Amino acid sequence: MPESPTSAVRLLAPAQVAELLGVSVDEVMTLVMERRLRGVRVGSPARWRVDEQSVTDYLDDEAENARRMALWRESQNASFPELWGTGPIRNGD
Repeated sequence: MPESPTSAVRLLAPAQVAELLGVSVDEVMTLVMERRLRGVRVGSPARWRVDEQSVTDYLDDEAENARRMALWRESQNASFPELWGTGPIRNGD
């Protein structure tokens, strides 16, 4: 019988997420409140837990943003005459 989608969900304590990301628990909670991480309050007394898959998704998104920013910075430093094949070359090898 196939697993239900909820049986595969693993919930982490904010302290565990903070350790994984190398940030403070307060920063993790800020990410939860900003809905950049999926969190839920469970138990009695209610305690926050963060969906492990949302941490993976967050890291993937941040890596993609860093990649795009690196490409943007690289494009800003390009010499367009070099790319077009006309004009003086500023930084010849």
